[in-house]
Amino acid sequence: MILVVNFGGQYAHLIARRIRDLRVYAEIIPYTKLTPELIEDIGPDAIVLSGGPSSVYEPQAPKIGEWVINLGIPILGICYGFQLLAAMMGGEVKRSKGEYGPTRVNVLDRSNLFKGWGEEELVWMSHSDYVASPPRDSTVTAISESGYIAAFKHRSLPIYGVQFHPEVRHTNKGSVLLDNFIKIAGSNRDWTEERKISLIEEYLKRELSRCSSILSAVSGGVDSTVATFLVNRFAGGRLTPIFVNHGLLRRDEPENVLNLLKKVGINPVYVDASEEFLRALKGIKGCEEKRKIIGGLFIKVFSRALEGKNFDCLVQGTLYPDVIESGGEIGADRIKSHHNVAGLPEWLRSKVRVIEPLKYLYKDEVRKLAIHLGLPKDIVERHPFPGPGLAVRIMGEVTDEKLRIVREASAIVEEVLREKGLYNRVWQAFASVGDDRWVGVKGDARVDGYVVTVRIVESEDAMTADWYKLPPDVLEEISKRITSEIPQVTMVTYAVTTKPPSTIEPC
Repeated sequence: MILVVNFGGQYAHLIARRIRDLRVYAEIIPYTKLTPELIEDIGPDAIVLSGGPSSVYEPQAPKIGEWVINLGIPILGICYGFQLLAAMMGGEVKRSKGEYGPTRVNVLDRSNLFKGWGEEELVWMSHSDYVASPPRDSTVTAISESGYIAAFKHRSLPIYGVQFHPEVRHTNKGSVLLDNFIKIAGSNRDWTEERKISLIEEYLKRELSRCSSILSAVSGGVDSTVATFLVNRFAGGRLTPIFVNHGLLRRDEPENVLNLLKKVGINPVYVDASEEFLRALKGIKGCEEKRKIIGGLFIKVFSRALEGKNFDCLVQGTLYPDVIESGGEIGADRIKSHHNVAGLPEWLRSKVRVIEPLKYLYKDEVRKLAIHLGLPKDIVERHPFPGPGLAVRIMGEVTDEKLRIVREASAIVEEVLREKGLYNRVWQAFASVGDDRWVGVKGDARVDGYVVTVRIVESEDAMTADWYKLPPDVLEEISKRITSEIPQVTMVTYAVTTKPPSTIEPC
């Protein structure tokens, strides 16, 4: 196995994800848990030091012991890990204007780590600090287009560092570099779908043995459905799935979800709490506040639905992007709260054991598991949908009018994509609305209408995303249908910003 040391970077688990793509098991630990005893206990083939939001010179910056350098096993530092290695081994790190996004690098040494790379390649950069002078006894192996050191290797030890992110798909030959590192480490390539399911089942057997009554929050999406489906194998009648309609679902979603769940043998308790959720959101404008209100109310609704029956375990289909964006990892910056992570109230955390069998998987991994488990395509191919629903696609207060607009506009976006055969080519597609207005003319009359923004992205794991280059005629059809079929809308815009710097969801 390869050990990934997490310094709080958003891409830390993506490193492990890419290594697993190459059929090698990778495990993630926070830097605070990296000890000689741990290394002796698990015996990793190699170590990868992740990126992170800190500067190596900050007083509270994440650090590791210099004993790591002398382990004799391959070490790869990425971004912050690259800078940390340089500083630990006598190099110099300074602050600069930085490099962000696609950047060209000139590869000086195309052996070892860079075998199979060209003399010039496109990589993904995201850093302010840079290595001004390389470590002692090292060789610079790549230079960026800005003249910064982009990579180095130690002359006698199997220690390598890269300033860019090979784990991000925007680095054209990132997988080649990681594959080369795996070869240097000599790791076995035995990470398969069967092994993933086996490890999840081991986790569930262990965790569920402590549960007497289990509640599962199921939405019909691939995450919660797969999680519930797997738990149901070992629950022995202790599982009560609940599907809550919070009034913020897509058009016709309650009926569609119930039918899909029945297909896979899940018969949830259905609770229509639409009015209660919408009342709780009245007057609330802040994104974080909306997320936390919805998260807290979800649990209260679950409790009432059980009619006094106590439960001591709660199953959720949490994925790793939810965890890292909520600041759930040591050293991570919180980007936004997710109702199934940071939104859980303290009284619930102390009362129940949260069971999250998919917590360290990405969406495409879960989809592969779903296919392996034989779940229907209608579940596997559904676009991701946020737990707080349309509330996070409405900027400002959630009103009846804005809710109708975003629900109908999103349905139009999906319908057009399905008609054009594009739905399964993209990661996510929806519409959002806020309080911005745009003067228009409808039926020879002046109309003060809403602005609807359409967001369609390509991604593999939601950690990074690119806006989809929609054919102009398809974009025109979406715009015409929205402005024609929704009287309150006078302007349609198209979001053309990647993640980062944007997030996929607007709120």
